[in-house]
Amino acid sequence: MSSLVTEQHAEELSTGARSLGIELSEQQHAQLLGYLALLIKWNKAYNLTAVRNPDEMVSRHLLDSLSILAHIGDSPSWLDVGSGGGMPGIPLAIMFPEKQVTTLDSNGKKTRFQTQVKLELKLDNLQVVHSRAENFQPAQPFAGIVSRAFSSLEDFANWTRHLGDGQTRWLAMKGLHPADELVALPADFHLDSENALAVPGCQGQRHLLILRRTA
Repeated sequence: MSSLVTEQHAEELSTGARSLGIELSEQQHAQLLGYLALLIKWNKAYNLTAVRNPDEMVSRHLLDSLSILAHIGDSPSWLDVGSGGGMPGIPLAIMFPEKQVTTLDSNGKKTRFQTQVKLELKLDNLQVVHSRAENFQPAQPFAGIVSRAFSSLEDFANWTRHLGDGQTRWLAMKGLHPADELVALPADFHLDSENALAVPGCQGQRHLLILRRTA
């Protein structure tokens, strides 16, 4: 275990995951902690996340990312838009080695960091793309598109519409319930379901809104 990651971090991750109904394998646990160590190390120079205190990163980054696992389903390909420091895309790639996960960000420092994580943790199922969402042209539509505090629901839908199709689910991770943003959803999108999330160690509300394209 890296010197940047403590036994307390390791225990908080195991306990928090269990309270989310997730039993981490040894490899998943080790990779998530490896990712945390890289995040702590690179954050000093690269400003990857506004959370500066490593002791807050397990709950606010790792467990927050894991809190949506039950909603990932069998969709084989995922895009994390505006991925920043790699959340939730990198934890998803760790938890689902059989799925193809793409992280997308327009900030070159952040995608360089993500590429380093991919190499060091040997995440063969992770693809890192340095681009703006509206300029990205994948070979095929994604089965799932996720964003974490990336933009308004309206912008999320408008900027990523071309990246999915009628089968795609759009997952928007939010804090407070964005009732005002739902009113402004583009006409070709609708709310499929909404879920209040309980993230161990996180104060404040967390919500997951699942959108679909209206045929």
